[in-house]
Amino acid sequence: MENILEPRWAPALAHSQYLRQLFNARPELPGILQQHWLHPLSEDLLHSALRPEAGDEEILKRQLRRLRQQAMAHLELRDLCGLASLAEVVESMTLLADVTTNVALDYHHRQLVQTYGEPLDHQGRPQRLLVIGMGKLGGRELNVSSDVDYIFIYPEDGETAGPKKIDNFDFFNRLGKRLIAALGEVTGDGQVFRVDMRLRPNGDSGPLVCSLDALENYFITQGREWERYAWIKARVMNTGANAAGHQAEWMAALGKVSRPFVFRKYLDFGAINAMRDLHAQIRREVARKDMAEHIKLGPGGIREIEFIAQVFQLIRGGRDPGLQIRPTLSVLKQLAERGTIRKETEAELADAYQFLRRLEHRLQYVADQQTHMLPEGAAEQALIAASMDFPDWASLLAVLNGHREKVNSHFEAIFSDPEEGEHPLAGLWLGPMETELAQERLGELGYRQPARIWERLEALRHSGRYQQLPSSNRERLDAVGPRLLEIARAAPDPDLVLTRGLDFLETIARRGAYLALLQQYPQALQKVADIVGASSWAAVYLNRHPILLDELLDARLLEVATDWPAFRSDLERRLAEADGDTEREMDLLREMHHAQVFRLLAQDLAGLHSIERISDHLTELAEIMVETTLRLCWAKLRNPHRAQPAFAIIGYGKLGGKELGYASDLDLVYLSDERDQDPAAQQNYTRLGQRINTWLSSQTPAGLLFETDLRLRPNGDSGLLVCSLEAFREYQLKEAWVWEHQALTRARCVAGDPELGRRFEAVRREILCQPRDLARLREEVLAMRQKMLDSHGSKEPELFDLKQDPGGIIDVEFMVQYLILGHAHQYPELTANLGNIALLRMAAELGLIPAELADGARNAYREYRRLQHVKRLNDAPKSRLPREGVESHITAVTALWHTLFA
Repeated sequence: MENILEPRWAPALAHSQYLRQLFNARPELPGILQQHWLHPLSEDLLHSALRPEAGDEEILKRQLRRLRQQAMAHLELRDLCGLASLAEVVESMTLLADVTTNVALDYHHRQLVQTYGEPLDHQGRPQRLLVIGMGKLGGRELNVSSDVDYIFIYPEDGETAGPKKIDNFDFFNRLGKRLIAALGEVTGDGQVFRVDMRLRPNGDSGPLVCSLDALENYFITQGREWERYAWIKARVMNTGANAAGHQAEWMAALGKVSRPFVFRKYLDFGAINAMRDLHAQIRREVARKDMAEHIKLGPGGIREIEFIAQVFQLIRGGRDPGLQIRPTLSVLKQLAERGTIRKETEAELADAYQFLRRLEHRLQYVADQQTHMLPEGAAEQALIAASMDFPDWASLLAVLNGHREKVNSHFEAIFSDPEEGEHPLAGLWLGPMETELAQERLGELGYRQPARIWERLEALRHSGRYQQLPSSNRERLDAVGPRLLEIARAAPDPDLVLTRGLDFLETIARRGAYLALLQQYPQALQKVADIVGASSWAAVYLNRHPILLDELLDARLLEVATDWPAFRSDLERRLAEADGDTEREMDLLREMHHAQVFRLLAQDLAGLHSIERISDHLTELAEIMVETTLRLCWAKLRNPHRAQPAFAIIGYGKLGGKELGYASDLDLVYLSDERDQDPAAQQNYTRLGQRINTWLSSQTPAGLLFETDLRLRPNGDSGLLVCSLEAFREYQLKEAWVWEHQALTRARCVAGDPELGRRFEAVRREILCQPRDLARLREEVLAMRQKMLDSHGSKEPELFDLKQDPGGIIDVEFMVQYLILGHAHQYPELTANLGNIALLRMAAELGLIPAELADGARNAYREYRRLQHVKRLNDAPKSRLPREGVESHITAVTALWHTLFA
């Protein structure tokens, strides 16, 4: 044998006793390996080692086992001689499992069919057994001495075609047993793989095979949390002949059964507790068997990395299909890209995973044994160290321990139980406690109205909602409640924070996942208290959209530089994953809009943005949503007459002026290109406008996107929903009121055909630049302003309405609009949609108004918007405040008003 062995094989032969014994037992094998060992294993190479003419079961078993020997030798040579990456090793082992499984499955299926005929579904179509690979087999991460974990599923009950008829269950049960024997039975040539069937429904006590209907019923009635974890990596292995017939249909049916069981529609933070319990069981077993040096199950081992990846898949996978993937390293990468874990965390976990898996394989190569224990003998330790490119065992151990410490640190940060003993305020939360004593304790904690707070706590505890909660939810609520009492007491207004916080807890009380989030992440509860304490509007928004709790865990929450291109890309990716599902697409628009608004709100409350910057962001966000809605709605028209619509959406008011607030509605006008002469055009554009409005303003389970107002279109509510640009121009020139021209000063194209948008802007400038009689214009503007005052002006002299009262926001807006309409024919630059503050400065520079009066009005307008913003964040939609606080600004605006209109 020595004469034909490659000198380059020396590292592998020195390391692997199994390889040396195999070459002695099969002297022909080195010659075979010399032909192809420099290349990775392939499916063709594996199949070429089999003899398809084999018609005897014993011959098949021998061929499969000898194939496994050849593949293992091939892989050991490549890996131990430094030619194979970890990715190649695990893919090669998975490929070996797939090929041997399918060859054996195909053989035994044909053998059974000769006696019993094909197993048929209710339509008379032949069926196949779906062999589902679980664990590392399913994830294509199989190690070099691994079991294969199978679950056997068949599509439907029924019976075989004959000649000798049996139930489909009986047929597939026999087939499953034969497949297990073909691979797992130990013969003189060993075995192909140890087969583990314990992951099937009901484990060892359950039937070997089950139908799709039986599987679905099991998931619904008995499925356990650890099985959700196991099914993340589930993969149908059937290929070739075993994928014949209606494989795609069966796999889709399996997905519809398993996906809702594994991936919940909501953010499932309850999975953390379940995974923590499962890990605790493993830890107890490791301790009992003294397996601290077990690199898979021990502290900082492979299993902890897998748990970290998969717990976030369980939590978020239902809402993010991009996380419904199998390989551990791919999952970690996706989590880092989404900001769920830090990039540094991903790098450390990925490095540790690669190191541990390489070490795992070198432990197993020695004697082809399924071991994960570090060796104790000096010679064995030296052997492993050398194969891992370390000079000695101590050097290897230092690096190994470094990896394990990092993994364990990350694991504990995620899975550590925050409930270490009873909270000091648990008694106050849970009661019963004498009223006087409770109120005294609340007073000591800093609550200003302890009697009212105690009454509120008592009302919660005795409410039907609390009493009827599932026990797990009540336990979680009772764990979170005392923490809220502690957090609120430190707030500037503890009573307010606690009251709003309790309102929120009651809102989510039946959603165990949200309570689990707050229980698991105390920092999220702190952020909830900060936000609801700072703004009543934010409190209502969070109550309405509790899914936004997830945003509080993102370390990037307070990063002020919003990456809009990345937001667009993420939105497009998620919409693509929705695969045309209209309901899901509408919900996605709402979910991503709400999440981004919430991020801006958190940054706003933290004082990180000016009101102008917040408005810019909210306007950009609205434009993305409107633009995306237009595209989706056009794609869903039954018979679109062209690829891209000659259609534009014009934003008026706050959207047009880029001054959107958190709860602003959208003033929209829909225009089409009159040059589109296709007979179907107008009908399609009308349907498009209707659908856009429905998509934007409909209430779905995810909430509302925007309230829309279409009354600014030509002829208002009585006008056409979609107007051609030429008809719009004719209306504006010949029929529009002055107030409609005032509105046009803040109009702009926000979505749709760019060329039509440019043509609209040209029409807009044409209308605004029409020469006007200043005296008549002044009368029209004053009449409209008086009409608004009569309807909305404040009737309380000591209060000032920031928007409606004389000297307020509307006065500034009317003055700017008057200046544009009165002077744009002479100064066209006034038609630029720059915002009121910039246009006041421009008017002063043009000599239309005194510079000092312009500056006073600009400062007033800026302050009014800030105050209005603060008021609305605290549930004051009328924006009224004591007049004395803004008297100087009122005076400044009034002075400019008198200059223009006196």
